[in-house]
Amino acid sequence: MDAYGHINNANQIRLMEEARVAGFGVPGGTGSPVGREGKNDLFENVGEGIMILVVEHTIRYLAQLPYRDVPAAVDIWISDIKPATFTVNYEIRDGHDGTLCSRAKTLMALAEGETGRLMRIPAEIREAMQAFTDESRDNE
Repeated sequence: MDAYGHINNANQIRLMEEARVAGFGVPGGTGSPVGREGKNDLFENVGEGIMILVVEHTIRYLAQLPYRDVPAAVDIWISDIKPATFTVNYEIRDGHDGTLCSRAKTLMALAEGETGRLMRIPAEIREAMQAFTDESRDNE
């Protein structure tokens, strides 16, 4: 929360990161799994030693996200799956009244852990990502 009583831009990026981990899992070999029953493990299965890196964030603020006694709601989905990058999309809503407060995108890429060099997304991972797409929302 900031002086205006709302969740500021830096904390909205933190919400985006938390939503990615909760929605897609922790990249393999980087930490403990989220540990909830029925969780998705897409990012946990990219392969040992492969990093999933943020290339770019884009956020459009539509309304203030007030600090509340209920958590914000974040819808996420994947789009624009390309040979070396993909996009994670977010809609962040006020957990109290459902107001759409921001729309955001994160361009992501895979990199080799030892060298840090970007790499092509393996076909089986691109295929697994398809389960998390939402074509009805891709052009928002």
